[in-house]
Amino acid sequence: MKSKITIVKDFTLAKTDEGLFSSFIEHLGRAVYTGIYEPGHPEADEQGFRRDVIGMVKDLRVGMVRYPGGNFLSGYDWKDGIGPRDKRPVRLDRAWHTIEPNKVGIDEFTDWARKAGTKVMGAVNMGTGTPQDAGDLVEYCNFPGGTYWSDLRKANGHAEPYAIKTWCIGNEMDGPWQICHLDADEYGKKAREAAKIMKWTDDSIKVVVCGSASSGMPSYPEWDRTVLEHTYDLADYISIHRYFENYGNDDDFLASFYDMDEFIKTAAATCDYVKALKRSGKTMYLSFDEWNIWYQQKKADHPWQEAPRILEDHYSLLDALAFGGMAITLLNHADRVRVACLAQLVNVIAPIFTEPGKGAYRQSIYWPFRDISVYGRGTVLTPVVRTESKVTEKYGEVPAAVYATVLSDDETELTVFALNTSKTERTDLSISLMNFGGTKMFCRTEMTGDDLSARNSLEAPDAVCNRDAPLSQGDNGTYTVSLSPASWNVMRFKLGE
Repeated sequence: MKSKITIVKDFTLAKTDEGLFSSFIEHLGRAVYTGIYEPGHPEADEQGFRRDVIGMVKDLRVGMVRYPGGNFLSGYDWKDGIGPRDKRPVRLDRAWHTIEPNKVGIDEFTDWARKAGTKVMGAVNMGTGTPQDAGDLVEYCNFPGGTYWSDLRKANGHAEPYAIKTWCIGNEMDGPWQICHLDADEYGKKAREAAKIMKWTDDSIKVVVCGSASSGMPSYPEWDRTVLEHTYDLADYISIHRYFENYGNDDDFLASFYDMDEFIKTAAATCDYVKALKRSGKTMYLSFDEWNIWYQQKKADHPWQEAPRILEDHYSLLDALAFGGMAITLLNHADRVRVACLAQLVNVIAPIFTEPGKGAYRQSIYWPFRDISVYGRGTVLTPVVRTESKVTEKYGEVPAAVYATVLSDDETELTVFALNTSKTERTDLSISLMNFGGTKMFCRTEMTGDDLSARNSLEAPDAVCNRDAPLSQGDNGTYTVSLSPASWNVMRFKLGE
């Protein structure tokens, strides 16, 4: 197959927001307990946090981590997780049928985030919780002192406010599976009142209202429209969530980027409809605060217990390739998607996997996420793309290869991300950088292999990872490379050479 992309410096889409490279930790399975937190582990620090996990999170350069949920959020009282540990209640987590010991709460998690070099994206309960509870949590976290909740934070060992600047108002409240599920009007009104109290407590924060839990919801996109009509003046983002899995057709699975692209376009169009309806000059941005590969066909049955092994997907090379297509899509919508949270971060459908008392390793999806997080920061450019198509059963005709291009903030480097979705054919790619003057390809990596089912493990941590690939010397600003079948590719260029 043949493909050509022409990149022009002035064809800018948007600067990437730090929030685009975010993730998610929920009190679910082993994400917290034996994930980020395991007292007594050889790698545990003085607070019980695993240093090996912290090192991997730092390496990913995660912008924010959404916390504490997820479905867990809709039945969680944040006050259960503060104060002396021996006085904290042990609760039933009815969302995931587990036992919640409340050994980690907002104080500990904020400490962990600081150690991991990331920020907290807070979340307030709109299920069993009230707008007053939401305002109290913002006060506890962000108010300097001299009030009941801020002084309680100080008494609990944190003199300085946490300055959590982004807050989710509930989680997936359109879903009947949610504790205290609401319809769109009920949620919209409740979220509006919560946003008022939260912003009146700290007028520097931004808030995310719940959009659709999936493009497959019967209420989509009507839910989003109704919620925005109630909250447009107060909200800064509306959330959208989407997971993908392989139902047995690899070509459909590798084209998941196409479905994600359509979802984003529809969500943005819904926002713009309400903008017009409100006669507003404000643009509503998207928080894609749950996205990943998730094999939801697998159902786990377990007794009531603390930190059971649930939702522990072990990702293959094929999963990482489909993931890479989704990552490219997010970059190519950086003008509207300002926050995106890979769900989740450790053990639960995650790029990082640990074993209690043992080591940790990087799953296959770790590498494309790291690539966009490290090299995808800057200005997204819109290349002129000419590429062949392929026909899929689910989506019809889709591009056989997809690309994203990012100019670094200092304009000294350009990165091209590429996914070749064909399992049998190479893509002969021509990259034109003539508009940039002197250029030089100085780094090229690919993730590919003969066995698309290959997975990493503690015993074989590098079975699936990025490998160096041959560089192209270029000819008057035009570079020719051969993309391997079924491959994720990163090509980096020095500018001004």
